[in-house]
Amino acid sequence: MKETVLSAGIDIGTSTTQLVFSKISLENMASMMSVPRIQIVDKEVVYRSDIHFTPLVSKIEIDARAVRTIVEQEYAKAGVTPDQVQTGAVIITGETARKQNASEVLSMLSGLAGEFVVATAGPSLEGIIAGKGANAQQESKKRGATIANLDIGGGTTNIAVFNNGEVIDTACLDIGGRLIRFSGDNSKVAYCSDKMGCLTRSMGLDADEGTPISHGAIEAISQRMAGILEEVVGVVPATGELATMVTDKDLKRDYAIDYITFSGGVADCITTNCDGNDFEFNDLGRFLGRAIAKSRIFTEKQVLESAETIRATVVGAGSHTTDISGSTVTFNDDALPVQNVPILKLSEEDEAKPLETWGRTIAEKVEWFRLKEEHQTPALAFKGFDDISFEGIQLLASAIIQGMASVMNDKVPLIVVVECDLAKVLGQTLKAQLDFKKDVICIDTVKVENGDYIDIGQGLAGGKVVPVIVKTLLFGY
Repeated sequence: MKETVLSAGIDIGTSTTQLVFSKISLENMASMMSVPRIQIVDKEVVYRSDIHFTPLVSKIEIDARAVRTIVEQEYAKAGVTPDQVQTGAVIITGETARKQNASEVLSMLSGLAGEFVVATAGPSLEGIIAGKGANAQQESKKRGATIANLDIGGGTTNIAVFNNGEVIDTACLDIGGRLIRFSGDNSKVAYCSDKMGCLTRSMGLDADEGTPISHGAIEAISQRMAGILEEVVGVVPATGELATMVTDKDLKRDYAIDYITFSGGVADCITTNCDGNDFEFNDLGRFLGRAIAKSRIFTEKQVLESAETIRATVVGAGSHTTDISGSTVTFNDDALPVQNVPILKLSEEDEAKPLETWGRTIAEKVEWFRLKEEHQTPALAFKGFDDISFEGIQLLASAIIQGMASVMNDKVPLIVVVECDLAKVLGQTLKAQLDFKKDVICIDTVKVENGDYIDIGQGLAGGKVVPVIVKTLLFGY
């Protein structure tokens, strides 16, 4: 069996809204006598939309109807109708995810295709998606190295650090090309974010709205922003201004970064020659790109070319579907089906730690999926153990419950995905430790990654197996 499906990826970012269509070829790689195992055998981006400025009604509200119009027009230009799209993702990112009507926009767009992943991506998850789109994850695995991808957009810089293909750290800074915008003749400040106002005042500069601004002041501000990026990747000591510009959390910097990659709109002005009008978009994007290119990041670190720059997130957001059935599972019948559950996967380094420390590690990573106004409840995933004692299973279950405590009151079930064959005993132990008061779904022999989403259908074959759909975020092509 070989089948080709059409996937759509839609990214609504701080500055831009864009769409890609991908063709995904699926094939059953199992033998005739085995349980079907569908795998991707080919993937190709077949359409890239124009890059549109994200329409806003005000500083705090997205123009949802205008966004839908943009997407519908791109469908028409691509010659694609919604019923032709079997899967995909609508991801809302950056400062746009903080707008008061972000959920309304997602709801309006989700009807444009079938089984879409629809998510408001918090800064950590956005960084991971962009890192996959930029190919940093795959390069990290291929080189056996630690690579930090800096996705620099209009409103934020989202950073994901990959070691041997695993996410080991994330951060987000309020550093972006459109945090200061200029008047039509570029002689005055038309907009300055609160964080940028703090930064410019610390430099003795005034960037309040309506204030005249010189070319030299713009360059000085851009150089200071680049300097903060030098700090976050550890090439110069951190200052208090770095802490000011951190959106969610800083990088740990307790590891060596071997390589740096850049993605996002500003990246186009870092690694390529940005000819043309510096004020083409009435912002400081080109100035910031040049300042980064001249920074110590390029002299102190090895910089790799990214597979994608401005399109990294939208290419990362295109999804494919893989069907897998487990054979030793634990689940509550009335808790299924579940759809579009984001994956939180522990790294190899996390799993190497004593089980007593897992709870703290899991709790920290659950915060990747939380926003100020809302949060997503992730499924916890890890490789697991081929041989584990009764005491070990008890410790593991306790650590999972401790780590997932902040989302334990959510109405959705506790979902655990394990690669090794131990879901039956682990799931039963979790249910017992929770006094059978919480729905638990525990499946095994399923491989997922951070940035994936998972669907689990109702039990088959007398409850011995469940159909699982893994929606894996595409990167490269």
